[in-house]
Amino acid sequence: MSTPRTPSADRLGRLLNLVPYLLARPGILIAEAAADLNITPKQLREDLELLWVCGLPGYGPGDLIDMAFDGDRVTISHDAGIDKPLRLNQDEALALVVALRMLAETPGIGARDAIERALAKIESAAGDLADPPVAVKLPANQEKLAAVRAAVDSGHALRLTYYTAARDETTERVVDPMRMLTVGTFAYLEAWCRRVEATRLFRMDRIDAFTELDEPSRPPVEAVPHDVSAGVFRPGPDLPLVTLRVGRGGRWITEYYPVEQVVKEPGEWLVTMRVTDLGWAQRLLVGLGRDVTVVGPPELVQQIRAAADAALDQYAAPHTLAADPAPGR
Repeated sequence: MSTPRTPSADRLGRLLNLVPYLLARPGILIAEAAADLNITPKQLREDLELLWVCGLPGYGPGDLIDMAFDGDRVTISHDAGIDKPLRLNQDEALALVVALRMLAETPGIGARDAIERALAKIESAAGDLADPPVAVKLPANQEKLAAVRAAVDSGHALRLTYYTAARDETTERVVDPMRMLTVGTFAYLEAWCRRVEATRLFRMDRIDAFTELDEPSRPPVEAVPHDVSAGVFRPGPDLPLVTLRVGRGGRWITEYYPVEQVVKEPGEWLVTMRVTDLGWAQRLLVGLGRDVTVVGPPELVQQIRAAADAALDQYAAPHTLAADPAPGR
């Protein structure tokens, strides 16, 4: 049985609203609640199972959210204080304001007006508690974004030093800029790359250096802009298909990365996903350790086994410490 991917941000918002919704409707039918929340009854039951292990630190009796089921009806019997208004202490207010100010300063960030409204409300409500001793500024990022945008407007080609995360490598290339755009929370330069002779999206935070050239930007007629309406990464059948067995500690990858299928089995999930590069997949999965077991493809299994063996060899090899130099030398 497969389950469609549910973005973590959508689920978090739903869970935060679920308790007050159910508190106001004791004994509501699960089907009726699911219809109101625009989800399936199965999704609602999964949310309720998650709420059962949520609550206050201590996580013992009386700390966790509790509920009672009567057939197909549900009632919140203990809300663990979630209905009480949030009160921030000085450290919490400062951390939240600094994070929001940094987010507002990030080039290409979406929904900036919403961030600034939230920041204004928090600062107004918290008063002196939310007044940090230093201003949060990211001048380098702002200057880079402004300079690249100016080059695009002026119609000049650029020489980029660019880090490609999928292959873990830095390359130099000359590009013909086409436009600047924001997708999600990242700003991108879309340009014709002369190195690969194709249209590419370059994430601004991965451009290590750039030089504006004297020659004009001249994208060829085959330089077609990307359709980013469904996001930057659009997995297709031509990309490698990776199959994983995922334990509880690694299930977050099904919400953070696009997956094709999640099959829930006792104690673990069987996950299939497309990746742009097996080298990127190797670095990701090695870092997850025992929470993930790679089922296929065979070449990825071999790459990870070789990487693990190389790491173990480093621990097994004896290391000789250099002797301290004699006094006076």
